[in-house]
Amino acid sequence: MELPLVVGVDGSDPSLQALDWAVGEAARRGLPLRLVHGSLWERYEGGHPSAGTEPPAETLMAEHVIASAAERATLRDPEVKVSGEVMPDDAASALLREGQDATALIMGSRGRNEVAELLLGSVGLSVAARAVCPVVVVRGAEPNRHAAFGRVVVGVGDADRGANALRFALREASSRGCALHAVRAWRSPVGEWRDRSGDSSRESRLRAEGILSGALLRAEADRHGVDVFQEVVGGPAHKVLLDAAAEADLVVVGTARRHGHFGLQLGPVAHALLHHSRSPVAVVPQWT
Repeated sequence: MELPLVVGVDGSDPSLQALDWAVGEAARRGLPLRLVHGSLWERYEGGHPSAGTEPPAETLMAEHVIASAAERATLRDPEVKVSGEVMPDDAASALLREGQDATALIMGSRGRNEVAELLLGSVGLSVAARAVCPVVVVRGAEPNRHAAFGRVVVGVGDADRGANALRFALREASSRGCALHAVRAWRSPVGEWRDRSGDSSRESRLRAEGILSGALLRAEADRHGVDVFQEVVGGPAHKVLLDAAAEADLVVVGTARRHGHFGLQLGPVAHALLHHSRSPVAVVPQWT
């Protein structure tokens, strides 16, 4: 049995957008949906009131968040199996723990306590940088969130951080019945000598094309009939992918994870996408 999609919910508009997106994802992939709400009140006060007393307002609110989210998910698609739980922990810790047995973690761009701006909230950043499973942050413009473009974009990085991301992107494109746009950025080394024919730039581009073609060849077994369009684009990787994400339903990027390292592990490209992408972003860990 495949592991569930775990969704962080807190009743905020971004978390409801993430929930709606996750219902569609669960339906396409035939996966159960598990809703999680982290509440430190449950840890400090306990979830069981004394006999004859009413549960505290914080407990009732947490239970309402889960119940209303489950109802919303079921109304959107009654065929999706939905469960939910209030976890006695802060939101990031609860999601990271649940992510150990999840197909993916799905969350909004910020929660109730985050500043309402373009930048990703602290919970999302912490989860994306530490989770052991893929993390999808549902953000960006409405057409992108609602799959108006029929295209998944994947940034193809080096082998130590990109293989899992490419496989994830292929599965996404296959489940959606859409094309995959595989992108590799390239830049000429600083200070590299160039002659009038531009040979040095040409070599950098050819090197990028070789890396991209090789990655797609190694992932051929996971293609499952998906139409793949490959492109190498000159420029900084984060800018190249932000431009590509502007007309995509999802942008996928890999990030290297080192065993035994417990700090935040999130590369600059993933960091930029999580803060500024116009489409939902999937960050897929690659263990080294």
